[in-house]
Amino acid sequence: MTTSILVIDDSMLVRKQVGNALKAQGYAIVEAVDGVDALDKLDSNPDTRLVVCDVNMPRMNGLEFLEQLATRRTGLPVVMLTTEGQPELIQRAKALGAVGWLVKPFKPEFLLATAKKLAPTGT
Repeated sequence: MTTSILVIDDSMLVRKQVGNALKAQGYAIVEAVDGVDALDKLDSNPDTRLVVCDVNMPRMNGLEFLEQLATRRTGLPVVMLTTEGQPELIQRAKALGAVGWLVKPFKPEFLLATAKKLAPTGT
């Protein structure tokens, strides 16, 4: 079974860049435009093994998504992918359950190393 990763970002370009990098390594990608859309996609894709999530998005931002996710599903690793790098924001995200933080523009090799660690393919 292919390992599924949910990519949440309001930028279609970023979703495509992240998705293409991960697809090249054998991952199945589900895309969401914001936290609200992401929660719906998780409901319909219960086999999702990893989430890559932006912080700044309309309707429901990444931190709000982390808060909602904690009430619905535990143990699903979330890596934040954002232009933000403030230590207090990173600490808040980690306190809400994020397990990693990558800054845009991201290096595909860092993203792939993170995905392989948190959601190995073929498991």
